[in-house]
Amino acid sequence: MKNYLDFEKEIKALEEEVESLKSPFGVEGISEVDTSKIKNTQKEINDKLDEIYSNLNSWQKTQVARHEDRPKANFYIKNIFSKLTLLSGDRYFGDDKSVIAGFGLIDNKSVLVIGQEKGEDLNSRIEHNFGMMRPEGYRKCIRLMQLADRFQIPVISFVDTPGAFPGLGAEQRGQASAIANSIECCMSLTVPNIAIIIGEGGSGGAIALASSNKVIMLENSIYSVISPEGCASILWRDPTKSLQAAEAMKLTAKDLLKLKIIDEVIPEPLGGAHRDPESIAADIKHSIIKNLKSFENYNKEEILDHRKVKFLQIGRDQGFRKSSKFSDRGLSYEESSLVKLISHIQNKKYVYGSFGAITIIGLIAILSIS
Repeated sequence: MKNYLDFEKEIKALEEEVESLKSPFGVEGISEVDTSKIKNTQKEINDKLDEIYSNLNSWQKTQVARHEDRPKANFYIKNIFSKLTLLSGDRYFGDDKSVIAGFGLIDNKSVLVIGQEKGEDLNSRIEHNFGMMRPEGYRKCIRLMQLADRFQIPVISFVDTPGAFPGLGAEQRGQASAIANSIECCMSLTVPNIAIIIGEGGSGGAIALASSNKVIMLENSIYSVISPEGCASILWRDPTKSLQAAEAMKLTAKDLLKLKIIDEVIPEPLGGAHRDPESIAADIKHSIIKNLKSFENYNKEEILDHRKVKFLQIGRDQGFRKSSKFSDRGLSYEESSLVKLISHIQNKKYVYGSFGAITIIGLIAILSIS
């Protein structure tokens, strides 16, 4: 059974009409299937999908990112990687079912694959804690990322979470520390790491796995520090203002690419990834292979520098500096005139101090004579 969003009611009616047309058993018994009418209705569906999905606002994209039928990490991992060997446990407390991790092959190359898994139905969603990782999940990822780094194996992460689990037990076991350590581990890897945001990228729970050389988003995914509902509750004390919050937060792939927070957007099939999962999986695979190849000639230091510079560069042209210049070797800045003047005075303080003292003495002498 398909699930439809509020703004897809017309599409639902048309698709139900197609299903009834396909059935040879009508109200009056067996009848011929009208293929021409099916074809015309299907065209009408495609036109309507194009009209709706070409004009989605930020809140509607948030709804698509959370769609029940949207492909999850487990689907992509099974369809993109071969010879997968999953590993479990953090060697401290236990295993966290909300994250899948293991080693596999892509394009005949070994990679570590990590995926935040939400689950497909109610039972699996409860088992996977709706994709909200606990401390043991982050520690499992840290353990495996360190292992991959030791053997110079690239890391691929699929991000899809509303955020880290905020339960009492998670806090008691060091949730904040685990997230911080995961971010530190990602940033210190000497192998390329690529993060693909396939649905929700919520807060620190997402960035703990998305502190990567390349951050890629699917067209209808979102990436933000807080949910639109949470933002609306804080700013306006009204969670119904989610649309205004979503627009202000700039959480869509298009907005984040413009702000240079992410590096690439993968277009989705008409109507969202859930309408053609195999196609989007093939596109993600192509993107991963392409981005891994771009790092083939990088040494360990260059990979570290690339990642460091990528994050240091974010926001540098938004008022902190007049302009910035980027290269794989580092980040340099052209400072504002005021900053240059202050720096110059500080460097020449003894010269200007002496000149000032002589000027004051001269003025006193002139005033004394007069």
